[in-house]
Amino acid sequence: MGLFTPAEARQELARLRPVLEEIVVVRADMVELTAALTVGGEPTALGGLAERKAAEARLDELMTQIQQTGAVLKGVAPLLVDFPADLDGVPVLLCWLEGEAELSWFHRLDLGFAGRRRLP
Repeated sequence: MGLFTPAEARQELARLRPVLEEIVVVRADMVELTAALTVGGEPTALGGLAERKAAEARLDELMTQIQQTGAVLKGVAPLLVDFPADLDGVPVLLCWLEGEAELSWFHRLDLGFAGRRRLP
């Protein structure tokens, strides 16, 4: 996969929104199902072990869909998606975090999330 321009990354993020929204739902279902399956856990209307395994498989499928675009899924709770890019000759990751309305941040590869800066 190649590098994204900020405009391309924003387009890809918009295309991925339904996938990201489904991950949030499946992630919550998995947490509820896992809690229900633990000793002393409260029963859930979502089901049991079979539904937990199905949710896990669906989450894997959704994560693969993201990776196939060339984006990098860095976290699932919260969702963190990076898009490899080059800004003024510097390799960077355009960075989107769950809850952010748009792709507005980047960080150098060597600085990680803590080095996030607003896109120019």
